[in-house]
Parts: sequence; C-alpha cells; structure tokens
Amino acid sequence: MPIRHQIILCTCPDKATAEKIAHCLVNGKLAACVNILPGITSIYRWHEQIETAQEQLLLIKANKTSYQAIETTIKKHHPYELPEIIAVPIENGLPEYLHWIDSCHS
Repeated sequence: MPIRHQIILCTCPDKATAEKIAHCLVNGKLAACVNILPGITSIYRWHEQIETAQEQLLLIKANKTSYQAIETTIKKHHPYELPEIIAVPIENGLPEYLHWIDSCHS
C-alpha cells in the first residue's frame, strides 16, 4: 500500500506564530489537523554556538501531496532564518482517521 499521509514537524518561537501557521494550514485545506505542543526545550548548534530555546512544536497531519504547499506556507509565515520543516511518512493508522485526513485536503 503506498504511503499517502505524513506528519510534518515544525518548531515555532512562540504561541502566536504557532497558531498563525496552524490556522493558515487548516484554513487553506493543506492540513487536516495541527497539534501545538507548548513548552518544549530545544538545544541546538547554530552559527558555531550551542543555543537553548523554549519553543512550540507543530504536529501537522496532512496528505503527502500537500507537502510543497505546506513548506511554502510555513516559510512565508515563519520568523526563523531556517525553520525546522521535517516530514515523516505515516506507514499505518486507523483507516477511518486516514480517510478523514484525505477528506480535509483541497
């Protein structure tokens, strides 16, 4: 069975940015659902420095065909120079839930 669905991970610097991106994706029918996980701590290397930041994590559930439009939308509304945008394929899931994701796709 071909993989048709994905979860896209994206960290945001604050709640306002996370909500703005989530609303753009759902209102634009690019994603069926976006979960916002607040209060994550990210530790990463940036410009040869070790950084620590409090962020919000977006879990974006979408049809695989929407990836490019999702990436473009995130980049348009994201304040980071290099936003995290990582797609993970959904290999298995409740068929009814996966059908729901498809039904929300434009």
